[in-house]
Amino acid sequence: MVYVSGVVTAPMKPPKPQPSISKYAQLLNVIEDMGKDIRPTYAGSKSSAERLKRGIVHARILVRECLMECERAART
Repeated sequence: MVYVSGVVTAPMKPPKPQPSISKYAQLLNVIEDMGKDIRPTYAGSKSSAERLKRGIVHARILVRECLMECERAART
């Protein structure tokens, strides 16, 4: 079990790796999916709020990975 800001949730399965899609494209997909959960979250949907939280965590990871790729590309 995972404790996230007052809520105990089941551990999330890691996303399936998608090697054919760039990290940036994955980030855009995650952001697009997060957009679908914003309105239901404001309306009080707890499941949408949890999906939004997971999307934010996933997006943060992808942003870090994109930055690392950019830094690597800038060095070469």
